[in-house]
Amino acid sequence: MVYTRAHLITYGCQMNEYDTHLVESQLVSFGADIVPSVDEADFVLVNTCAVRGKPVDKVRSLLGDLRKQKAQRPLVVGMMGCLAQLEEGQQIARKFEVDVLLGPGSLLDIGKALEANERFWGLQFKDELHGHIPPPPQGKLQAHLTIMRGCDHHCTYCIVPTTRGPQVSRHPDDILRELDLLLAAGVQEVTLLGQNVNAYGVDQGAKLAGYPSFANLLRMVGQSGVRRVKFTTSHPMNFTEDVAAAMAETPAVCEYVHLPVQSGSNRVLRRMAREYTREKYLGHIAEIKKHLPGVVLATDIIVGFPGETEEDFAETLSLYDEVGYDSAYMFIYSARPGTPSYKHFTDLPRELKTERLQRLIAKQKEWSARKNAEKVGTVQEVLLRGDAHDSGFLEGHTRGNHPVVVPKAVGASGAGLYRARIEHATPHMLYGRLIGADGQDLPELPRFNPEAAALSSPLQMV
Repeated sequence: MVYTRAHLITYGCQMNEYDTHLVESQLVSFGADIVPSVDEADFVLVNTCAVRGKPVDKVRSLLGDLRKQKAQRPLVVGMMGCLAQLEEGQQIARKFEVDVLLGPGSLLDIGKALEANERFWGLQFKDELHGHIPPPPQGKLQAHLTIMRGCDHHCTYCIVPTTRGPQVSRHPDDILRELDLLLAAGVQEVTLLGQNVNAYGVDQGAKLAGYPSFANLLRMVGQSGVRRVKFTTSHPMNFTEDVAAAMAETPAVCEYVHLPVQSGSNRVLRRMAREYTREKYLGHIAEIKKHLPGVVLATDIIVGFPGETEEDFAETLSLYDEVGYDSAYMFIYSARPGTPSYKHFTDLPRELKTERLQRLIAKQKEWSARKNAEKVGTVQEVLLRGDAHDSGFLEGHTRGNHPVVVPKAVGASGAGLYRARIEHATPHMLYGRLIGADGQDLPELPRFNPEAAALSSPLQMV
């Protein structure tokens, strides 16, 4: 295969975004150009997600379109990521005549795929991936940094242990070297990634192998000079109070914790094999709030897990009220082939799951509106990424991951860290104005008004 113009399409989580960057950097090192559209590419690589059915359906549709294009022009099609590792994905790859197939543990095989003159499949979990340090993204203020891969938990609904393999923690020296490159490239916010960051180092014997605990890794990263540190995802089973203490002691670590609960019912948690109880989870929340009184809390919730009763769902709603989450990622249970819940449990009717999801969304909006309203009148540190949908405004997010929109202002018309006074809030957005070091509003840049410009134009015909 010979291809020089590559286009990558990414579905799924932040880990997939990190992996896409890793493979893009490999392709560039081999002489390929990364192009912005499928039409310009002679190699299209799709990074896939297998956690739920919907992203799998999207991949099927996309690969169908790409197969039609292959019949009309020279085009090499590849598939990588979690779906590629499964028999389900491999059947899809055969059906749609995929040329390159790379599992999450074989991403560095992209070079071999470039050299191959026939269909190439790489599905092994290779150790060299863990020590690989990709070049930093250019022109980005935010970046992801993988600290571990895989997972040793076996939740009955989750396909990740199959797709990404057992947990392997990266050596702290490699993590800090990659962090140094990110800082040198101008990155100001780093998100540490792993399927279960709280278990970092456990697979290596922790201190016996020179690996810090996750709490101490947070302290090390926070002392590097980076302005902001976040992390995802946390498993409550491995959460320790020392993590909350490390966050409180380390100013660079943001006051934001994403702690997936999945259900508020102990009975459902047992069926999910989550390894903790509602009471244990609420104990972690209490520890976090003790060390971080102003913490922003987010979670994941699965609605309609097999066997979930109305009483079980009511316990999830009551847990939401007891914690008072700022935000939540909410999903209808999706039966995935290869998981124990798919094999052993009977799915609930979709209409029932959808109705419960709507009630949970209403609960989430109620709490998000209340929490965001508390931010009105406060001053927040905002990382602005660039233009919002309206070109007269900039968009960004706070240390607590709240999306923020502000008017462009004199001296602050681009990306960077600024302070903003919040003036208005909705359940999903904060609106404010940028302020200077003296606490005064920065003057807004004049916004273009086409009607006014036409009236004042010297070329206006009378």
